[in-house]
Amino acid sequence: MARTELGAFLTARRAGVTPAAANLPVTGERRVPGLRREEVAVLAGVSADYYVRLEQGRERSPSAQVLDALAAALRLDEDGRLHLFRLAGLGPRARAAAVPDRVEPSLLALMDAWPHNPAVVHNRAYDVLASNAIADALFLGWSHSRNLMEVVFTDPAARSFYRDWHDVARNSVAGFRLGHGAAPGDPRVRQVLAGLLESSPEFAELWARHDARGKALEQKRFAHPAVGPLTLTMQTFGVRAAPGQELVVYHAEPGSPGAGALALLGSLAATPGPGPGPG
Repeated sequence: MARTELGAFLTARRAGVTPAAANLPVTGERRVPGLRREEVAVLAGVSADYYVRLEQGRERSPSAQVLDALAAALRLDEDGRLHLFRLAGLGPRARAAAVPDRVEPSLLALMDAWPHNPAVVHNRAYDVLASNAIADALFLGWSHSRNLMEVVFTDPAARSFYRDWHDVARNSVAGFRLGHGAAPGDPRVRQVLAGLLESSPEFAELWARHDARGKALEQKRFAHPAVGPLTLTMQTFGVRAAPGQELVVYHAEPGSPGAGALALLGSLAATPGPGPGPG
C-alpha cells in the first residue's frame, strides 16, 4: 500500500526529534537521525505495530486521542498539530475551490491609507492579490513574479535581497505546506507546487521535510538596492471576509534606520524598478 501524506508527515517529524528532546536515554548505535518508530509508539502509548502501520499507510483512521498523543510525542506546535489532524481527516479543510482573487475594496482602502507600512494580500498559493504603493517600492515592482514562492525560489536576485534567504525559504515552505494541508484540492496551490517541485531542487528538499507552520510575528532583513539594508517587523492576519487570503504588513521601529529607509521608499513608489518580491 502506498504511503499516505499522514505517514510521510509522521516519518519526517520523527526524524526531527532527538532522544534528548524527548527525554529518552541514548543507548547503543543509532541508525536514524531522530526517534525510532518504537520510541514514538512508547511515548504515544500505542503499539509499535500500530504505529508502523500508520507510517506505512496501512492504517488511515487514527482517533483524535491517538493524534493528540502523537502530537505530544513528536513535539508538534499548534500549527503542526492542526496539520496532523487535517491529514488524518479529523481537522477542518477548506472547500476545493480556489481562494477568490478579489480583495475587498474596504481592505484595499485601508492598505492605501498606510503610506509608511508596506502591505500585501496573498492567497494560499502565495499569489499577491493586492499591494500598496510602498510595498511596490519595497519589492521593486514585482517584475519577476507576483507569486511569493516563485520569487523566493526562482529569482536569483532574491538571495541578495533577503539577507537571511535560507530562513525565508524554510519559513515560506512551512507556510505553504500548512495552506496546502488546509485545501489540498485548490487548483492554483497544486499548480504552484508542481512547478516548484520541477524547477527548484531546494524547494523540493524543504518540501520533503514536511514542516507545517503559519507565518508569525517576525523580523525580516532586506538589502534594498536603492535604500540599502533595512530590518522590518512582519505581521500576518487572516482575512475573515475571504478565507484563505492573508494580509501581511511590515513596519519599522520609530527612529530606527528601517524607519528612515521606509521614508525614502515613499519617493520611489512612482518609479518602481525590477527586482524580487517578498516571501
